[in-house]
Amino acid sequence: MSQQFDQLLTHLRGVWRRRWLAITVAWVACLAAWLVTLALPDRYEASATVYVDTRTALRPVLKGIAVEDDLDAKVMLVREAMLSRPQLETVARKTNLDAGVHSSGDMDDLIEKIRMRLSVVASSTDKRAGGNGRENIYTIDYQHSNRDKSVEVVRALLDNFVEGTLSGNRSDSTEAQTFLKSQIADYDKRLAAAEERLAEFKKRNVGMIPGDKGDYFSRLDKEMTGLQEAETALAIASSRREELRRQLGGAKIYTPGTTGAGGSGGGLASDISLRIQDSEAKLEDLLLRYTDEHPEVMALKQTIADLKVREKKEMAELSRGGPGTGAIRSLSVNPVYQAIQLQLNQAEVEQASLRGAVAQHQAEIADLRKFVNSAPEVEQEFSRLNRDYGATKSQYEVLTQRLEQARVSDDAAQSGIARFEVIDPPRADVEPVWPIRPLFIAYGLLGGLALGLLVAFVGNMLSPTFDDMGTLARKTGLKVLGAVSLVRGAGDALAEQLDKKRLTMASGGLLGVCALLLMFGDAGAHWVRSLLA
Repeated sequence: MSQQFDQLLTHLRGVWRRRWLAITVAWVACLAAWLVTLALPDRYEASATVYVDTRTALRPVLKGIAVEDDLDAKVMLVREAMLSRPQLETVARKTNLDAGVHSSGDMDDLIEKIRMRLSVVASSTDKRAGGNGRENIYTIDYQHSNRDKSVEVVRALLDNFVEGTLSGNRSDSTEAQTFLKSQIADYDKRLAAAEERLAEFKKRNVGMIPGDKGDYFSRLDKEMTGLQEAETALAIASSRREELRRQLGGAKIYTPGTTGAGGSGGGLASDISLRIQDSEAKLEDLLLRYTDEHPEVMALKQTIADLKVREKKEMAELSRGGPGTGAIRSLSVNPVYQAIQLQLNQAEVEQASLRGAVAQHQAEIADLRKFVNSAPEVEQEFSRLNRDYGATKSQYEVLTQRLEQARVSDDAAQSGIARFEVIDPPRADVEPVWPIRPLFIAYGLLGGLALGLLVAFVGNMLSPTFDDMGTLARKTGLKVLGAVSLVRGAGDALAEQLDKKRLTMASGGLLGVCALLLMFGDAGAHWVRSLLA
């Protein structure tokens, strides 16, 4: 540790012996740095902040009826496009920054200079914890030696930003509408041709085109099923009609009634039917007591037979409406007979209707079987034509709907689907943002002093000296026998004091110049720039 300390002291003594070299280099370096600092041109920074709201109240209203544009992406794209060469050339021409440009190389240098001094920063106002919100605040900064020019450039960039976003929406919508119109015109021709082919095909194949009843085989199967059902129902109706006829043959048209003297119920029986019924009841009573050969039984049977013959004659007279009908006023129409007759009439009507249905189904089946070879081909061709027509019509309707959405989107863009609000208009501070002269002057002082010390240190390393016997012995490897002390006279002490005063004045002068520059740096910069101009 002591050896390192001795080495440090040796270096410090060496630097001190070359103190005038160090202070001279420090003066030269500081003056050079300060002159450069004073000669640097001022640079003013203009800035503007704009808020872009792409979630206006108009967007939810247009949802589903207008084209959904990603306005956030378009804003970001315009932001990136602001730094492109065409945009910067436009700004340079608009703000007269290209006044000294005479060649393409000069323009390249100018564009690169503008790009280096231009900054477009996006930030967010709705950041959530744990995630990033939408970047909807944009800050435009530009630095220039002329304060008014910097403001003018920022204003031009801000106008380009707003107009670029809106014009981008309008140009995209115009291009989309132009494309959709050309496609709709093409599909309109296709649709007309498909309709014409379909109509011509229907004319040539009337009766074989599948409709609401289905295709050919579905219709044939339906007719055959209907024929089977009609034949089954006809067979059932015929059986029912025969049964009703049988029941009607065994029923009596008229039923017997009774009449009494003066309308009372105590008169004698005058109806032949009642007499037949009464005789049959007596016959049954006699047969319980006598045999069939008994005279009374035989006589009663003969009476019953005569009465039935007479009854038939009277019935025939009644049917013809003859003059003898008044003698049988006590007969009335049999309600059972009437009911059977009514059912029989209904059965006959139903049977006739079913015969017609069977005939109609048979005729339809016969007509369909005539086209059994050609109908499937016709239906296949019809399906193909109808499919082509449906696809063309569907695409035409989709394109038409998209065109209407594009028009609505264009109108919405002009009405303000995106809102731009300038938070801070283009402005620049009165004080320049670069260079920071007090800081640069202080850095110049420190740098000059450091350079002076470094030069003195390097000089000592290149031409070393020995201040004590120990260092001399270590460096040479020889044994030092003794040392002769320096004897100072009166003139040496005075010279040493004078040297210290001059060193103090040189150091103080350097610090004083630095202090003056810190206080009057702007005036000094103006004076230096006027001399250089």
